[in-house]
Amino acid sequence: MADRVNTAGPGVLRHSERLYVPWWGWLLPMLGAVLLGVEIHLGYPAVPVWIPLPVAVLVMAALLLSLGRSRVRVTGGGEPELWVGEAHLPVRFAGEIEVLTGDAKRHALGRDGDPSAFVLHRGWVGPAVRIRLTDPADPTPYWLFSTRHPQRVADLLREAG
Repeated sequence: MADRVNTAGPGVLRHSERLYVPWWGWLLPMLGAVLLGVEIHLGYPAVPVWIPLPVAVLVMAALLLSLGRSRVRVTGGGEPELWVGEAHLPVRFAGEIEVLTGDAKRHALGRDGDPSAFVLHRGWVGPAVRIRLTDPADPTPYWLFSTRHPQRVADLLREAG
């Protein structure tokens, strides 16, 4: 599904993207599923190859599709919100917003990361956005999530906040 931007007015979806696995990310896992199906047939010759092969391919396809179900959305209106997967954050609690790429993203996900942070990372999506939270009642210090359009998301959140 293509990314959508709607600046029509309040109460609307301002940005939406699905963090799907790109076509090149399917090649190796599908090859592995085919090899697994053939291996099962070779290990159990009484099982016809047409049984384990499609089962392995279908299971792998379901897994790859489920990995791509995550969405990043920014809604406008009376109470603008950021939705990352099933979690949502009212924009009024968004503090400092940073776009992370390359080493900055790697450090934020690794040695500089906070274990109590909310993280939705997809390795096949390059950049990420980190939002420091200003809600004193929330134990989560920041949100860190992958997005293909980090500058657009950051600009929409700054504009809404």
